[in-house]
Amino acid sequence: MTSYLKKTYLKKTVFPLAMILGLSLSALAQSKPVKSASSSSALNWVGWSDGVFQQAKSEKKFVLLDLEAVWCHWCHVMDENTYKDANVIRLLRSRYITVKVDQDSRPDLSNRYEDYGWPATVVFNGDGQEIVKRQGYLAPDEMASLLQAIIDDPTPGPSVKPEPKIQFASNPLLSDESRKALEADYQVQYDDKQGGWGFHDKFLEADSAEWALVQARTGDKDSEKKVKDTLRLQAEHNIDPIWGGAYQYSAEGDWVHPHFEKIASIEANDLRIYALAYAQYRDPAYLQAAKDIHRYLKNFMMSPEGAFYVSQDADIIEGHHSADYFAVDDAARRKQGIPRVDKHLYARENGWIIDALASLYAASGDRTYLDEAVRAANWVVVNRALGSGGFHHSAKDIAGPYLGDSLAMARAFETLYTVTGDRQWLKRSEDAMHFIAANFSSSEVPGFVTAKVATGAGYKPHPEREENILLVRTANLLNQYTGDSQYGKMAAQAMRYVGTPQIARVFPAAGVLVADYEFTHPPTHLTVVGHKDDPAAQTLFQAALRMPSGYNRIEWWDQREGALPHADVEYPPLDEAKAAAFVCSERTCSKPIFDPDQIQAKADELLAQAERNPKAQK
Repeated sequence: MTSYLKKTYLKKTVFPLAMILGLSLSALAQSKPVKSASSSSALNWVGWSDGVFQQAKSEKKFVLLDLEAVWCHWCHVMDENTYKDANVIRLLRSRYITVKVDQDSRPDLSNRYEDYGWPATVVFNGDGQEIVKRQGYLAPDEMASLLQAIIDDPTPGPSVKPEPKIQFASNPLLSDESRKALEADYQVQYDDKQGGWGFHDKFLEADSAEWALVQARTGDKDSEKKVKDTLRLQAEHNIDPIWGGAYQYSAEGDWVHPHFEKIASIEANDLRIYALAYAQYRDPAYLQAAKDIHRYLKNFMMSPEGAFYVSQDADIIEGHHSADYFAVDDAARRKQGIPRVDKHLYARENGWIIDALASLYAASGDRTYLDEAVRAANWVVVNRALGSGGFHHSAKDIAGPYLGDSLAMARAFETLYTVTGDRQWLKRSEDAMHFIAANFSSSEVPGFVTAKVATGAGYKPHPEREENILLVRTANLLNQYTGDSQYGKMAAQAMRYVGTPQIARVFPAAGVLVADYEFTHPPTHLTVVGHKDDPAAQTLFQAALRMPSGYNRIEWWDQREGALPHADVEYPPLDEAKAAAFVCSERTCSKPIFDPDQIQAKADELLAQAERNPKAQK
């Protein structure tokens, strides 16, 4: 998730407290809602469209974009304080067209302004040129001063800077120097005093945890300690002990000041990492943490159709902190009501959760998680599919398509193929990647852009870092499964973007390190040869799924289905009545394994050999 899930990103959902507060002392002083202005003074909020700018130009007005998140506490405070202040309303109604957008609903705008957190305030002229960009909460006096200053002098302010010129990498392979710099960044990003990666806010940074798990498998005890400490702290402090589910993060540089939003990206990230940790260490505490997150998803975020909602608000009363509410038991909470759940059903968020559920099934063997993942995947296929393999974001998109939806579903299908051996999922993953290649590849920059259509005049769609990290990982593994070099080329194209130093060396460094590792190493390759209705083959396949690592090529060859999609290994003839498993490295395969308990030991032996004699695949 990243992990790919950096909407989670975590610039999109996790950012320093100082950013949330806009470094404003007056924001702290007015954290409780003030009395609303009269209803006759309400602002006329409209959606984002080209027509807004045409109207602004003809009426000689400015456009103010309030880019919010429906789960965001400080967005609620801004609605109750700032946008109900009489002076602010007067200025906005006189010279501005006010646009309000939920960033979850528009991945293109969310990615464009991801560095500004939520709420983000952006003011444009009628030509779509940015005049001011501000991050975080703006108190009424700050907003009124800003609006008047723009009216007095509409030239772009210091917050609007030219886009930096980037010398993109010409080679998808990281240089030794770049890799060492990223590894150094990764080391200093760990908080030795409080634990966890990052210093301002505390959360389970998924890419960093996954990279630590990768390092720990090679015998790195320091990485093992760091990831185990972080997993423990997250479970103790940032998972709701009553309803389950992971809070967004803890503020103030420690683990005991949680912000209580629950967001699909966070739930999926945490669920997947705890599943990987359980597969690696078989520690029941990790399985319990995963179960607690799943319990929340099932009870609060699952729709009657089996698809998953987007988020749950932190505030039982919008604009009021809810620490007291989350400190009480289930009955006391329900007596006061339940924080609002955003019941949109987005393909992207469902893809993230499907991937995580499938990973938990692989680690635990509990069929419940697979059944839920398949049910959600089938719902998305029926209700969000575009032609040619891609996916809508929502039921009725006013823009798009967006890379994130098709990419998340491609990854979800790929993982479903891994955990089932069912070739329909591999075909759907390939179809989604073909759609991505046809619609999001850029001739001007490496990588893949976040949307097919620009968000406004004079702005071209850009690649987004976390999406391209996920694309490297998804396309690279698809290349391994199919042997089709087009996916290797897609991975290389995205790797050129994320491997560019100006892009790679942004917190967290681990996402690029994970992508680089997978791009330059073959996955652990496990194949079960046997009929899919054979109990012995089923037992061997379940044992193969329990292998640690989020980077395995696991296949099930039922000879009645024809050759494997990538028949690069010639397995010895076997009695069809007797199933066997094989563990392969880049250079050799094991003898047939008939005992499921021997699969892990053989895989560990081949991994150790590969580490002693490394050979990059590219």
